[in-house]
Amino acid sequence: MNQKALHTLEYDKIIEQLTECATSDPGRRKCRELLPMTEVSRIRKALTETGDAIARIFRNGSTSFGSNREFSGTWKALTIGAALDMKTLLSLADFLDNVKRVKAYGSSAGSRENAGGAPAEAVVSDSLTDYFHGLEPLPQVSREIRRCIISEDEMADDASPALKKIRREIGLTGEKVHDQLDRIVKGSAREYLQDAVITLRGDRYCVPVRAEHKSQISGIVHDQSSSGSTLFIEPAAVVELNNRLRELALEERAEIEEILRGLTAMAGEHVTAFSDNAVIMTELDFIFAKASLALSQNAVIPVFNEAHCFDIRKGRHPLIDKKKVVPIDVMSGRDYDMLIITGPNTGGKTVTLKTVGLLTLMGQAGLAIPAGDRSELSVFREIYADIGDEQSIEQSLSTFSSHMTNTVQILREADEDCLCIFDELGAGTDPTEGAALAVAILEYLHTRGIRTLATTHYSELKVYALTTPGVQNASCEFDVETLSPTYRLLIGIPGKSNAFAISQKLGLSQEIIESARAHIGQDEKRFEDLLADLETSRRTIEREQATIEAYKHEMEKLKAVYTAKQTKIDASREDILRQAHEEARDILRQAKTEADETIRAIRKSGDGVTLRELESIRTGMQQKISEKNEKLSAKEKNKQPQSTHRKLKPEDLHIGDSVRIVSMGLVGTVNSKPDKSGNLFVMCGIIRTKARIDDLVPVAEESAADQMKKFYGYGKKHEMDLTKAMHVRTEINLIGRNVEDALAELDKYLDDAYVAHLGSVRIVHGKGSGTLRRAVQEHLRTVPYVKSYKQAEYGEGDSGVTIATFAK
Repeated sequence: MNQKALHTLEYDKIIEQLTECATSDPGRRKCRELLPMTEVSRIRKALTETGDAIARIFRNGSTSFGSNREFSGTWKALTIGAALDMKTLLSLADFLDNVKRVKAYGSSAGSRENAGGAPAEAVVSDSLTDYFHGLEPLPQVSREIRRCIISEDEMADDASPALKKIRREIGLTGEKVHDQLDRIVKGSAREYLQDAVITLRGDRYCVPVRAEHKSQISGIVHDQSSSGSTLFIEPAAVVELNNRLRELALEERAEIEEILRGLTAMAGEHVTAFSDNAVIMTELDFIFAKASLALSQNAVIPVFNEAHCFDIRKGRHPLIDKKKVVPIDVMSGRDYDMLIITGPNTGGKTVTLKTVGLLTLMGQAGLAIPAGDRSELSVFREIYADIGDEQSIEQSLSTFSSHMTNTVQILREADEDCLCIFDELGAGTDPTEGAALAVAILEYLHTRGIRTLATTHYSELKVYALTTPGVQNASCEFDVETLSPTYRLLIGIPGKSNAFAISQKLGLSQEIIESARAHIGQDEKRFEDLLADLETSRRTIEREQATIEAYKHEMEKLKAVYTAKQTKIDASREDILRQAHEEARDILRQAKTEADETIRAIRKSGDGVTLRELESIRTGMQQKISEKNEKLSAKEKNKQPQSTHRKLKPEDLHIGDSVRIVSMGLVGTVNSKPDKSGNLFVMCGIIRTKARIDDLVPVAEESAADQMKKFYGYGKKHEMDLTKAMHVRTEINLIGRNVEDALAELDKYLDDAYVAHLGSVRIVHGKGSGTLRRAVQEHLRTVPYVKSYKQAEYGEGDSGVTIATFAK
């Protein structure tokens, strides 16, 4: 892909944004080297990886590859057997720990799918699975390095038995030296000393002796003060001990070098695994950087074809503010292969050209594009773009000359596998000659089947597009009333420059405008009037279509509501019938049990049973039935709303009328007329029940459907507030903020991270005075869903980072 087009279409700025999304130096280097591809198989593979990375971020959040570095020199040293220093070995341990975290992140991709009880083998597999499986954390190497090395300049005492023995002897010998020197400093020699202190000079323990008393303390002079009044003498009593300390220091250094050689040899056995890990980590960092860029741009994965057809839906220029950019729909290659865009200046013509060119470059580079779903792109061998004013005083090139130079080169190199983009083709010279040249150039490209987009103000090109098969007009809409562009691209409609209308709105006198109109030829005037009529008709049709769409949308909503209600009614009916059958079965079972017990009691009593005993048995059964009715009545009262029916009068009731006993929830027929107290009998099935008239309502006054609606509350609005899970990083950086601002930002971040189901997060607060660290840790104690927190280990940030773990 030619560098001029990449620069003209601002592809390099997209690469800068992509580079910022990578988390490691090798990943950033790979991002900077990304160029558009021309093999459709490679493009589709890259887009599939980008899409799978986006899906993983949605499921599990993002991850970091920050411990991956440029290890090429380290691998070479391991290959030739050169010993590595402690800093390099620690960086390898950090790298392996990072590999372990990334591998765990990759294997957790299906954990949420398995949470519902699915089999463990149902883990999601995608195009990135092999990358994660290829990582080897080498935990034994990492553990051994961290066991032996505490920091970049400190080896652990337990790194080897020999080192531990040497350091123990160093400690004992040092104590002996201090004991000897303490006796000198605190004894009779105190009067000869400048100060009662013990000091070091060249790794030798000395005492400061006044120059005039140097003969009073025998030993070796190692230094003197700048004034010469003090000599630093190593007393003879500790010379041998100091010599031993020196020997032990050399032994310690030699043992440390031996340990480093052993650690290096152990790492060298896995140099291939180290190298493979670095390659995979770099590739994954690059892929997830593309995914992060896509999320920041709200981009989608386009569909690619090899037919040189593109259909960009709701495409947005990625370098324009998302809140201000107006999406456009643009297509070419099927019904037509050339698109000529007209319209006023600042109407969005050039932005349209750049959007098409830049999105095509991004897609061919394996990047998601900021557009709508099902947007389609094609593979082009080259994209040529002549956009902007490139006049050069040094090369004596005018605007027209610079454009024509570019055009000549494009015509010489372009073929049917290329996409050509021209801004203001033929501009910068005599309009008549410029229009003729523009038509000839477009005709040449059209004849060769080269996909072309061009902008122009020339009416001749509008006519050419109207009269030539395979060439289509388009325009950028302009609102004359507000004197501002809408930036909408209208395909199939040629645009107007609107020079007269704009001039009139800006205050140019009507006399001058009418004079200008008189200078326009009749053919051109009729053509402009035709365009104006087409524009008016288009606006009318669009308004009518918008109204129709609104009605259609409303009908769909009503249909969905009706379907949902009907589904709920059907489901509720099934539940009611099932529950009724179950209750009936229980009642029958209980009735059978009571009947069996009664029969057994009668048989047991034999012929000697009295009427009083039988009445007692009947009364007991009636009491149990009443208790059951009271329970049903209580349930009915809880379920049904307060009755709003009018009160019945005695004359309203007739024997055989269907009524409902409100307090009991039973339906029956009137069996007797009410007495003076308003009491009457109602037959509910085989049971004759006594009820009051003010507790009855006629059944006919309320249909079954109305009862169903009241019972289940149909017609009420039920709303649910759904919030979208945002991409939340696993780390927050609070360095540079004061405590109040940092805690406010941390509180919101913890809420987002917990809602996003992150297991743990890293809180970077820096070391400094420790005030921010203490405030953060004190705040974590008060957060109910934070299970625990701890200071990061060496290599993860030490005391400058706190790791918080959420409760499950």
